[in-house]
Amino acid sequence: MRLKVIACKVLFRELSLIASASKNFIDITYMRQGFHNEPDLLRERVQHEIDKIDSGEDWYTCKPYIDNDFDAILLGYGLCSNGIMGLSSRKYRLVVPKGHDCITLLLGSKEKYKAYFDTHKGIYWYSGGWIDNTPMPGKARYDAVRNTYAEKYGEENADYLMEMEQNWYNEYQWCTFVDWPEFDNAEYKAYTKQSAEFLKWNYDEVIGSKSLLTDFLEGNWDESEFLIVPPGKTIEPSYDENVIGIQEKNNVIKKD
Repeated sequence: MRLKVIACKVLFRELSLIASASKNFIDITYMRQGFHNEPDLLRERVQHEIDKIDSGEDWYTCKPYIDNDFDAILLGYGLCSNGIMGLSSRKYRLVVPKGHDCITLLLGSKEKYKAYFDTHKGIYWYSGGWIDNTPMPGKARYDAVRNTYAEKYGEENADYLMEMEQNWYNEYQWCTFVDWPEFDNAEYKAYTKQSAEFLKWNYDEVIGSKSLLTDFLEGNWDESEFLIVPPGKTIEPSYDENVIGIQEKNNVIKKD
């Protein structure tokens, strides 16, 4: 198969590893991390990429120079704060893993995600991709934000603003690192442990699995794990264990 993938950059290492060994032709466009914080912007940017692929005007693939077309567009995202809600392709099937966010993809299943979530309160997930692509809670982020405040508003005001900045940290208790055995994550684990010590949170490691992302790129799209959206249909939340479904014309969500 020839597959076009649009994915968050936090999955760069994992998807690249699997794609390099795949029997399929895999063409990946990586989007910068952080769009999930602005779901409307995530939706806008991913839909823009899909539209360009539909029309044959995508700058990031070699498709214009090859006669063979794509068999499907794969979205390397979870529901991501409803950021993929409403996405649609006029021409291709969309294939999406069933999960709330990319952590499901790193862990290997939505069931493993739920089992950990149900037994731990206040989890902030860390991975190599997350650490590479965004300032994670910890000393480096704290110092950077405080220095910015101090330069703009002075030292005394910086301390006050940092107290306000830290309020949301009270919702969390765990720095949990998702570890893929295929990578040497020693430095990333050390970073996560240091962050946990600085924040006075608990530290934990969870062994992830490449099984879900491997099935994703190999085209093994079991309906229990993946949503396959026909051309012209759109993605919607399903508000059940499937996480996502297909929006039908009568506004009834089809649950696979």
